[in-house]
Amino acid sequence: MDLPADVCWRRVTDWDRHGDRVPFTRVFVAEGSGRECGDVIVARTGIGALGFDDAMEIAELRAPEQVAGDDESGFCRLVKRGRVVRGWAELSVVPVRGASLTEVRWEEEIRVVGVPRFADPLVGAVGRVVFGRALEHLLRGVPR
Repeated sequence: MDLPADVCWRRVTDWDRHGDRVPFTRVFVAEGSGRECGDVIVARTGIGALGFDDAMEIAELRAPEQVAGDDESGFCRLVKRGRVVRGWAELSVVPVRGASLTEVRWEEEIRVVGVPRFADPLVGAVGRVVFGRALEHLLRGVPR
């Protein structure tokens, strides 16, 4: 991204906006501020009473302003603790030296309870599309 790391960081950790491009999903901070280890973020997917929660606990968080020295990178590891979705997600921003660019990564390893392993390639393909759209939206920084 042609943006500073701290701007990318603020955008990718704007939890409430994560569901903007994910169909039938609302994301919100359920416990804490969403800025500390132990805080819980929930992605509620569904229509009306039908749906499920993807509860994620912040297991590790290093915001760019918390890192000592010249390193302006940021990192967040979320552990998925829901009944339907398990696994982890990692978000990171790393400034590219010698340029005004930032490398932004969103990596996930998930298991959807009840979905057989032979469907993993399909789950992965859908995840890349959905999370890719969400990340592009977050980084554009367009308000709701």
